[in-house]
Amino acid sequence: MSYDSSTVLGWRHPNNTMTLEAQTPDTLEVREEQQEFNWRQCWYPICFVQDLPKNRPYGFSLYDEPFVLFTNQEGILVCLTDRCPHRAAKLSDGQIIDGKIECSYHGWQFGIDGQCLHIPQLPTDATIPVNACVQSFLVIERQGLIWMWTGNADTAMTELIPTIADLDLPEFVHIDYVRDLPYDQAYLIENFVDPAHVYISHDGTEGNRQHAQPLAMEVSDFSVKGFRGKMRPANNPHGVWQNLDFIAPNLVHYQLNFQPGWDAGIALYSIPLGKGKCRLLLRRYRNFRTLEMKLKPLWLEHFRQNKVLEQDLPQIIGQQAEIARSPQNLNQIYLPLKTSDLLVISYRKWLDEFGDSLPYYQGYLTLKNCADNHSIQESDRFSQHTLICSSCNQAYRVTSQLKQVCIGVAIALAALAIITDGTVSNISVALSLVSIFVSVGLEKLKTHFQYSYTHF
Repeated sequence: MSYDSSTVLGWRHPNNTMTLEAQTPDTLEVREEQQEFNWRQCWYPICFVQDLPKNRPYGFSLYDEPFVLFTNQEGILVCLTDRCPHRAAKLSDGQIIDGKIECSYHGWQFGIDGQCLHIPQLPTDATIPVNACVQSFLVIERQGLIWMWTGNADTAMTELIPTIADLDLPEFVHIDYVRDLPYDQAYLIENFVDPAHVYISHDGTEGNRQHAQPLAMEVSDFSVKGFRGKMRPANNPHGVWQNLDFIAPNLVHYQLNFQPGWDAGIALYSIPLGKGKCRLLLRRYRNFRTLEMKLKPLWLEHFRQNKVLEQDLPQIIGQQAEIARSPQNLNQIYLPLKTSDLLVISYRKWLDEFGDSLPYYQGYLTLKNCADNHSIQESDRFSQHTLICSSCNQAYRVTSQLKQVCIGVAIALAALAIITDGTVSNISVALSLVSIFVSVGLEKLKTHFQYSYTHF
């Protein structure tokens, strides 16, 4: 049973000022109301397979808990708590030796199940202490993503991994994008389920501000598993519905309708790295114009996607800081419109209804362990994307190397022009100038790997 915007959003008039608010969660029909959400009984997307280093540790966090991921010599994925039991050094700062991860502080080594296998400081006839071990976690690969189960491995259910059925079909192609962002995961998901902002915030990239308009929205299947939503222009009752699913706790999936036979979608996975930081793992896919998607360099597509994310950054960072500063709940801060904000309020109400087990959250009416304030962070494209994206990292290094080569060639040609005369000198000067122009162009290209688009 679905509920439309007229049943979710109601009017109130405090102090003779007309505002709009959402009704309390108990007015909604909730399926499977006896079930409880447990954040440790979930799969979390860590990274794309292509972005996992082949022969060094990969550190990450989940709700501020540190973990390290690596592959052993047999190619088995291993995930451990990122803390050496000896003196609490980070294992992710170490190295992989013969399939074991070695702490860089004193050389303790650990295997795939977290068992300590070698301590250099122990006598050869001594037994390794039984508590010299690290907790291990189940990790597996599905559809090119590496997934982590945070609970006991015996309770893991692979059928709960939110895969996309279309991606198993050979006619579909996809492109991937990863970005760390300086705000809570809840603000990222709220942004994803807010189609109305696209026309304004992403004017010139994903949208056109002249197309900003009221939307008809509906939500259905509101349950512990998430909810389903759809929207279309309110002034076109015969228009095509665009569908999205929020699959708790980490996926917003858009299924896009273009024309018969043309299927596409956007899978927006995310992971809560900690308070004030999250990671986006975005996948666009389609079954039409596939050659264009295959041939376009990933790093070039990432320039555009970085710009899209950076268009929202100042607004979301400012929004989070302002909400953290206020003693009020969101139902007292937000002024939601039924023609744009139904999905946003539904997500915050999902947190009200099912988020109690989360380490922290902010719903529409409730909150838990939210920070009093958040430090404002600048957009740093290099550390938030280039360093963790294999495609852009390689392109950045190649660009830097080519720039240095061009500068060296320009200097050599200029020197040749000085010691020669006539035609050789003229050609050397011309080629030297070309090398300089190319190096300038490469330096300009480098900035797209380093800085937010607002800086250039």
